[in-house]
Amino acid sequence: MSKQELVVLGQDDGEAACCPQSPTTPLDEGQAVDLAKAFKALGDPVRLRLVSMIASRAGGEVCVCDLTPAFDLSQPTISHHLKLLRQAGLIDCERRGTWVYYWVLPGALDPLAAFLATMRTAGTDT
Repeated sequence: MSKQELVVLGQDDGEAACCPQSPTTPLDEGQAVDLAKAFKALGDPVRLRLVSMIASRAGGEVCVCDLTPAFDLSQPTISHHLKLLRQAGLIDCERRGTWVYYWVLPGALDPLAAFLATMRTAGTDT
């Protein structure tokens, strides 16, 4: 490494770095895009409540007929929010007769939780 590279990294002739290295690596572009899509979908209070309601339901799934009354919104608006959550890869659904049942996709929230956990602990390992 050249002297200039050492200065840029915050080191000078073998002295300790000015900033300790993070125990995790920064997100690459693809990871950031994927996480941002999911966080954007959860960035709306209605969608955040919908995911919470679906995830907390015994049996892991809920009928749309049980979701709609919890909101002061029209059924098409609730369906739109559910569609955005599906497009973000957070939930899935299945039509059974006239009703649609929703569930959180297994592992879909794990990358979000892992990212938030690393951000919470970043810089505390000094």
